[in-house]
Amino acid sequence: MQVIGVRILSVALLGVCALLSGCQSTTFQAASYFELGEQYDVVIRRDVRGVPHVLGATDVDTAFGFAYAQAEDNWALIEEAMPFYRGNNGVFAGPDGAATDYLVKWLGIWDLLDDRYEKDLSADVRAYVAAFADGLNYYAALHPAEVDARKLPVTPQDVVAGFVLRHLMFYGFEGDVRDLYKATRQHPVSERSDAPRKPLQTLPGIAAAADEVTWQGLPMGSNAFAVAPHFATDGATRLAINSHQPTTGPVAWYEAHIQSRTGLNVMGGLFPGSPNISVGFTENTAWGATVNNPDLVDIFVLEINPDDPNQYRLDGEWRDFERSEVDLKVTLWGFLPWSVSREVLVSEHGPALRTDHGVYAVRFAGMGEIRQVEQWFRMNQASNFAEWREAMAMHSFASFNFAYADREGNIMFIHNALTPKRDPHYDWEQYLPGDDSSLIWREVLSFDELPQVINPASGYLHSANQTPFRVTAPEDDPKLADFAYGHGFQLNMTNRANRGLELFAELGPISAAEFSAIKHDKYYSRSTDYVRYLDKIAETEFAEAELQAAQRVLRDWDLGTDVANTSAALGTCVLLAAERRDDRLADTSEEVTTLLATCVSRLQTHHGRIDPPWGEVNRHVRGSVNLPVGGGPDILRAIYGRVQGDDKFLTNVAGDGLYYIVEWSPDGTQSVGGIHQFGSATLDATSVHYADQAEDYAQEKLHDPLFDEAALQANLKQSYRPGEEKPAAP
Repeated sequence: MQVIGVRILSVALLGVCALLSGCQSTTFQAASYFELGEQYDVVIRRDVRGVPHVLGATDVDTAFGFAYAQAEDNWALIEEAMPFYRGNNGVFAGPDGAATDYLVKWLGIWDLLDDRYEKDLSADVRAYVAAFADGLNYYAALHPAEVDARKLPVTPQDVVAGFVLRHLMFYGFEGDVRDLYKATRQHPVSERSDAPRKPLQTLPGIAAAADEVTWQGLPMGSNAFAVAPHFATDGATRLAINSHQPTTGPVAWYEAHIQSRTGLNVMGGLFPGSPNISVGFTENTAWGATVNNPDLVDIFVLEINPDDPNQYRLDGEWRDFERSEVDLKVTLWGFLPWSVSREVLVSEHGPALRTDHGVYAVRFAGMGEIRQVEQWFRMNQASNFAEWREAMAMHSFASFNFAYADREGNIMFIHNALTPKRDPHYDWEQYLPGDDSSLIWREVLSFDELPQVINPASGYLHSANQTPFRVTAPEDDPKLADFAYGHGFQLNMTNRANRGLELFAELGPISAAEFSAIKHDKYYSRSTDYVRYLDKIAETEFAEAELQAAQRVLRDWDLGTDVANTSAALGTCVLLAAERRDDRLADTSEEVTTLLATCVSRLQTHHGRIDPPWGEVNRHVRGSVNLPVGGGPDILRAIYGRVQGDDKFLTNVAGDGLYYIVEWSPDGTQSVGGIHQFGSATLDATSVHYADQAEDYAQEKLHDPLFDEAALQANLKQSYRPGEEKPAAP
């Protein structure tokens, strides 16, 4: 979203001083939190890799210790996020922060929390979240030199607000809103068709790549796949948990194990500041999540009363907007506070915006929903398939696919989303007329109505950000024709989806080694649509000798991205460029030439040749650690590299982070292997755990995460109550 314009009027010196003094006030009284450590019965146990294993007497005790452990490793990230959730980021980040402040207030996040917090969240969840907030505040009170007291204290509502906002960002909500700020209207207004639009009966022959979901320009994807006992040569049940995120920052994976003596026992990955495990496993269950990208946002074009700009037409009548003014606190030039007023409009459809080309209302999945934190908590608590499905059936998540497996041999895929039930007489990929209340959808598909697969005869499931209608063998897939028009399901196939499904079909019942090999596979699939761009290059006649040489390199490429591959650098450069083109297969020879020449020039400039080993180009970097790494963009071994500064190589910035392979043998014995992209010390470059897993990550060596108590005790490094940290032994 573009930065909100700030108009500065003249201000008296007295007013400036008043604002300055007000800006420095704080309500955080550290002394009032000193006694919290005695109120909770919990111990933090750090293993040999620094990973926290938090054990509390009750779930609430565990939450307190869990927060404290996270604060030890991630305080700066947690604190930085608070103003974003609260809608006062402009005080700390200036005008850029004010843009997100307006988003929070325009969406009415805090009005929603004020209204629904006590009503929608169960008492035990509220107690759990409150204890988590206590743990953060306790850490802050004991470490005043590390904290900005203006951002404190952390409240339970802050924690819940983080869930609400992040869920919107993960399905690309902001992209549709950002379009409204462009110079012209981006879509026509749909007209009503006489007959209902029919759903597609089959998937497109060549499915275009989906719009990429990103976080601050970095791609977010994911893999999650499972096999049932009858598809394993040893009769085991297996699940790969492999969600792709940026390797550093607020949505990079952090690993933890939380346990209470009353039953909670779960390990996995989360984003700093979360009170729950997002993807992970218990003794009996395991689940992975993958980002999906259905159409969950609708834009309505409103007709405004020419005699009253605060009224819009609905069902033949002029309706008043719910209108208010919000004050956005902004810090200018790094020190001068200012307050900017901005209009907030709410229509029957949802929040509304005035622009230079019209007034628009937005309706989106997740409106009015704050229970995400409770659903994650119930998933963490689930001890079997029935309980996990019951947790999922809360149906509070706006999006995310899930792949599941358990000790009993069950596997499941669910294309989870709050999918609107829309009028099929309109084209919902366009904008909608805002004067007809019948178009304001109020129902979504129930959990049981969503595309899903439970215990398929094929014995395998594979989710890699593709259409939900191609996740297993064709005979077991959900059928597109079973769903009505307007649900907005994505129809694309990623390379990771194509390649994984090909491998499962080719290999038949697979061994543990073959399951791991699929996770670490480094090949593009010939069936992936943008890979076909290589055929365009092969058939183009180039006049320049260097382009002819590049053509030969690509003709010889086996589509692999292992570290020794000498065609991968040129090949991935070409494929990345091709993937971003709207009509890549229709490119002219001139366009093909330009694309290839750009890649050749880049490699010649940085490496002095067009065929350097991929490991020379593709690197895994952390501090002084700089390692070759195989894999690449949209590869099952997902590595997304970016040039950093004056570097000549690509640094791994997103993709594979923390991931696990979880399995249960036929007798129910659980074994887990996992690896973190760097280590448990996410911010402390002086820690031995800052990059102690980086080399094993690059070499694809998985560790026992020490979920088992006996294994943990044999590898325990330190144990302490919050506030009583002892330095780890050298």
